[in-house]
Amino acid sequence: MANEKLNIGIILGSTRQGRVSPQIGDWVKGIADQRGDAHYEIVDIADYQLPFIGTTDGTEPGIAAWNAKLAELDGFVFIVQEYNHSISGALKNALDTAREAWNNKAAGIVSYGSTGGARAAEHLRGIMGELMIADVRVHPTLSLFTDFENFTTFKPAELHLNNVNEMLNQVISWSGALKPIRKKP
Repeated sequence: MANEKLNIGIILGSTRQGRVSPQIGDWVKGIADQRGDAHYEIVDIADYQLPFIGTTDGTEPGIAAWNAKLAELDGFVFIVQEYNHSISGALKNALDTAREAWNNKAAGIVSYGSTGGARAAEHLRGIMGELMIADVRVHPTLSLFTDFENFTTFKPAELHLNNVNEMLNQVISWSGALKPIRKKP
């Protein structure tokens, strides 16, 4: 198991038309792929067409596919945008649509918004605690004012590179440390 690479999902936390989370996710994945220390993949919640919790009988194929995808992953990096001082409704719904598939895994957060998405990240940390996801300390924050051109084209400042790499170091360390816990019967 020591030589086995971990599987880390980069979760895009928005489904809105015109969203910028795919740009940030691709940027994080590009940095991560250069490291060679894990298998990284973009996981877009929009691809699963998750119904709102409690509005259906829960048998939609997207729900099963979402849970199966999460079960394959050892850790996560959440790309989180701040909407009204919190995370998006779509991300909260995606978090609530699974339970055990999140347990005993680690996650980092890359947030963005007018204040770097800090308030959304803090809300996400509380939710992750309930889902038994260990959140790491380093948290890159991106400003709509300084890291985006016209609030839509992502042009990150170079200083974020160190923070992303340090966050990934922590996600890999914690994900690896938690993996034996998930293997226990």
